[in-house]
Amino acid sequence: MKILEDVCTNMEKIRRVHPLVHNITNYVVMNFTANVLLALGASPVMAHAREEVEEMVGLANALVVNIGTLSTTWIESMVAAVRAAKGRSIPIVLDPVGAGATRFRTQTALRLLEEARPAVLRGNGSEILALAGGKANTKGVDSATGSGEARQAAIALAKSYGIVVAVTGAEDFVTDGAKTAVISNGHELMSRVTGTGCGASAVTGAFCAVEEDAFAAATGALATFGIAGEIAARGGPGPGSFQINLLDRLYALESQTIEELMRIILL
Repeated sequence: MKILEDVCTNMEKIRRVHPLVHNITNYVVMNFTANVLLALGASPVMAHAREEVEEMVGLANALVVNIGTLSTTWIESMVAAVRAAKGRSIPIVLDPVGAGATRFRTQTALRLLEEARPAVLRGNGSEILALAGGKANTKGVDSATGSGEARQAAIALAKSYGIVVAVTGAEDFVTDGAKTAVISNGHELMSRVTGTGCGASAVTGAFCAVEEDAFAAATGALATFGIAGEIAARGGPGPGSFQINLLDRLYALESQTIEELMRIILL
């Protein structure tokens, strides 16, 4: 199956070329996100100062923008960074953390979506519904909406902006408005550790850095991260050990394991 070949090829390429992924992300997940990228084989940099973001984008192979701990000064940096990334034609992944929870978050996410026209918009069901103009059901930055409920909203956003939209949850849903993929990899413990969604966005950024097809990159990234989560859950009873195991499993993941465990349905 070609998508399996693409996933394995792209993972191997990440490990070989170590793409630099520039993250403007939140305080809560900076350390974990950087470790996720290192475990995968990419090179992370966390830089959000307005004075350097454009220069840092000039060195990067992909940009991941995550609005988790939002502030006005960070918005200025995010806008400057996405404009610089567009100028260099490097892929952008937008993670609209908490969109729908407050007007500030929703309006900022919509502004960045318009500015960036990202390669991939990666969010949970509530966030994607909010950006599509629907009624979001959130608890802070956590989703109270399943990925399945946001599928039509994701398709509409993908068509409207000409981008790939990835909705993560118990099942992940990826669409470019025409093609769709449903990914059934993952484990419920992934929702019990802060930053796994943000980690999924970072992994997507790494895949986008080596794969021009954003649909293939997003699908492969989420399958890879989900498979690592499944295996990690076997090694410990709770979220503390799971977080460590997730990094270890991501680091040790092999093509043969992906071939055995990957569950993707293309529609």
